Amino acid sequence: MLFDFHTHTIHSDGSLLPIELIRRAIARGHQGIAITDHASPANLASVLEKVIADCQLAEDHWEVRAIPGVELTHLPPAAISGAAAEARRVGAEVIVVHGETPVEPVPAGTNLAALRCSEVDILAHPGPLDVELGGLAARNGIFLELSARRGHSLANGAVAAAAREAGALLLVNSDAHDPDEILIEDFARKVAAGAGLSEEEVEAALVANPQRLLEKIARRQDPRGTAA
Repeated sequence: MLFDFHTHTIHSDGSLLPIELIRRAIARGHQGIAITDHASPANLASVLEKVIADCQLAEDHWEVRAIPGVELTHLPPAAISGAAAEARRVGAEVIVVHGETPVEPVPAGTNLAALRCSEVDILAHPGPLDVELGGLAARNGIFLELSARRGHSLANGAVAAAAREAGALLLVNSDAHDPDEILIEDFARKVAAGAGLSEEEVEAALVANPQRLLEKIARRQDPRGTAA
């Protein structure tokens, strides 16, 4: 089983249409994929309208869970909560926040603001996260990302260590922008193992935790617990 909750298309800085990215992911063994183009209050509605259309098209014709979402990117930390609420209102099923990666000028305080926000699902490539923030992720049910993307992956070991100590949940995501960056299972396992995860922890990051996120999405869509 293979899942990826962080990818990009031509609707931000990727090179593929959403439907093409989904099709290529299926060919690489994915059962589920989220389209999470870079977003801010300026483009939330327009990006999600396009992504939702292709995700629905994919699910209508192929056996895949195609999930529309956004990655809130380089926002002032104080704006994250409001932007996340608006993203949810206009149809985002998964909300990712672009964390304080060591290779980009993300505003300080972004990780903290994201982990305090009840609408956020995933903190992507958060940089050298400490145990205190890992604990906040655990308490608020926010998943921490181990990134397969060059540069962003530099802090994977620190993220894994903080998550382990704090009891936070990890996911392996591609942050794919181009076709050759779409994950295959073998490489996803190498990313997880390279971050220092045990075999059991690798299985959790690749199988159990994606299922937990899918269940969270289903509960949000149908609070009565009857979602398919």
